[in-house]
Amino acid sequence: MSEQPVEYSVEEAKAAVAETISENTVQLPQKDHPVSDGDFDEVVHGALDAVGGTLLFTIRIDQTDQPHYAAAAFIGEGEGRQYLVLTMPLTGGHLSVETAAKSKSPIAGIAAAYAGLADAFSHAA
Repeated sequence: MSEQPVEYSVEEAKAAVAETISENTVQLPQKDHPVSDGDFDEVVHGALDAVGGTLLFTIRIDQTDQPHYAAAAFIGEGEGRQYLVLTMPLTGGHLSVETAAKSKSPIAGIAAAYAGLADAFSHAA
C-alpha cells in the first residue's frame, strides 16, 4: 500500500522550510567580539544544505543600531522558487530565517533580482 502525497499550501510549505532551516542550525554563542565571516558562512551553508537551498549572497551590515550579517538564498526551481532572508547578530545568537515575501529587510527585494541576473549570466555562458 503506497502512501498518498500530502498537499500543502504555499504558505504552509514556506513555513515548513523556514522551520526546518531554523531547527538545523547551530546557535553561535554570544561573545565579546563579532562573529566572523567564516562562522556566519558555516551556519548559513549548514542550514541551506539541510533543505537543498542555494546561497545567493551574504553581506555584513554595520550601519544600523543592531549590526548583523544577512544572506539571501532560495529553494526550489522555476515558478516554485522561494526566496529566503537569513540574519544573525554580529554578537552571535540564533540564525533568523524568513521568507523574502514577509521580510522587511531591503535584502528581500534584492534576492529575486540577483537570482534573475545570475540565471541570465548562466544561460549566456
